Amino acid sequence: MNIEGQAEGKPSSGERNRTGKLARGSKMSSTPPLPVPPPLTTPPSHSWFTPKRLLLIFCVINLLNYLDRGTIASNGVNGSRKTCSKDGKCTGGSGIQGAFNLNNFEDGVLSSAFMVGLLVACPIFASLAKSFNPFRLIGVGLSVWTAAVVGCGCAFNFWFIAICRMLVGVGEASFISLAAPFIDDNAPVPQKTAWLGIFYMCIPTGYAIGYVYGGLVGNHFSWRFAFWGEAILMVPFVVLGFCIKPLQLKGFPPAESKEAVISAETAVTQGPEASVKDALPLKEQSECMNGRAKSKHESAKTNQVTRFLKDMKVLLVEKVFIVNVLGYVAYNFVIGAYSYWGPKAGYNIYNMKNADMMFGGITIICGILGTIAGGFILDFISSTLSNAFKLLSVATFFGAIFCFSAFCFKSMYAFLALFALGELLVFATQGPVNYVCLHCVKPSLRPLSMAMSTVAIHIFGDVPSSPLVGVLEDHINNWRKTALILTSILFLAAAIWFIGIFMHSVDRYNEETEAPLSKEKTTQTAGVSDVP
Repeated sequence: MNIEGQAEGKPSSGERNRTGKLARGSKMSSTPPLPVPPPLTTPPSHSWFTPKRLLLIFCVINLLNYLDRGTIASNGVNGSRKTCSKDGKCTGGSGIQGAFNLNNFEDGVLSSAFMVGLLVACPIFASLAKSFNPFRLIGVGLSVWTAAVVGCGCAFNFWFIAICRMLVGVGEASFISLAAPFIDDNAPVPQKTAWLGIFYMCIPTGYAIGYVYGGLVGNHFSWRFAFWGEAILMVPFVVLGFCIKPLQLKGFPPAESKEAVISAETAVTQGPEASVKDALPLKEQSECMNGRAKSKHESAKTNQVTRFLKDMKVLLVEKVFIVNVLGYVAYNFVIGAYSYWGPKAGYNIYNMKNADMMFGGITIICGILGTIAGGFILDFISSTLSNAFKLLSVATFFGAIFCFSAFCFKSMYAFLALFALGELLVFATQGPVNYVCLHCVKPSLRPLSMAMSTVAIHIFGDVPSSPLVGVLEDHINNWRKTALILTSILFLAAAIWFIGIFMHSVDRYNEETEAPLSKEKTTQTAGVSDVP
């Protein structure tokens, strides 16, 4: 076929014309002919990643990240402070809280510390994905994650483990902006939201397994061993991030095309000066080359910042994105506090001696069923932005009713039944809310959309919620009232998503991507080389 011939290096007719033109021009000028970049349509080489393998690997990485969050929240790892009774009898603390004698506020800060690294690194990785191999970026981030988790297990005071938790966030940031766009690209068209639901199912599942894992390891061995075990599990995915060639991401030109454009631009810039540079002494040639390299580096940095700011401006004027994220922030404020304080609240309100197991079991069952069901339901009723907002508002509203009612009952069994129904509905939002983030912007903005959504839901959601709930509980000293106040915020999330139903929304998934722009740029560069 003709495409195969081009891939093997046989020039097309257009390339032969340009080559001939260059050959004639070389007789008239001392400047050597400039290289013609290969066409951007060259088929990408085969990748080991199939869509299902990609989904599986991203799911396991996501699972390990949230397993870590569940582990540090479990009573076995988090533990309790040293307490003394009025008659002077004291009981020793356990876990991290006992080892470093943390109050509830410090304990809450520790749970949110990893968000600092996540919030700083997330937009950086999303921006770098346009210039570097995304799977290499994932490999770098997960290497930091693994080292930081090992550091958590070796911590000797509060500040050391807090810094390590910040670095843990970098690992999650390395893939969280890229995973969902890759899954969205490679999922079967009728099952896009269902595949996203499977991926985001790993959030509650990871938390739940983390509760159980942390409780077992912390109680039978030591809280430090729990972190070291996580690091061992992540090592194979660090290796994959550095070794495997990735699939192509919609909205971005292939790596080969980027290199071709860059090399052509370099050739055009250097061509007219080549003969002059060759006539200079060696010392001056070296200085000239160093100056040019420094100028190119500064120019690349400036262009990257300018492109990021331009993309941010486009993203922030998209009203559908803003409304979706505002609802997601309110939702995540509650879910983040539930995930951290849930076992402790259950223990204090209902005297659950095995609170880690109970909350872990409910979360894993409801998380799996609810998240997958939400994705399949949206695919069944037709995956549109308006339908996604309908599902988000209805599921969150009724989920809030069940969760709020659960904390009003004194019976532990009534609480468990109602809370399970509430979580089933609340977790049904995971697929639809991320579907909106991916499809309300054009493909080239999807990594940035996911990154900024992640930044917003954490910096305004679960980052402040854990310490604020800790402060509230320290003030009123009643876990039931604290839980009711927290749960009422879910009604706000439902109201915000309800507004999205009536907004004018356009699915931008098939809008023009960056590839044509790069092709046009390459054509213009080749045109310069045609000048005799």
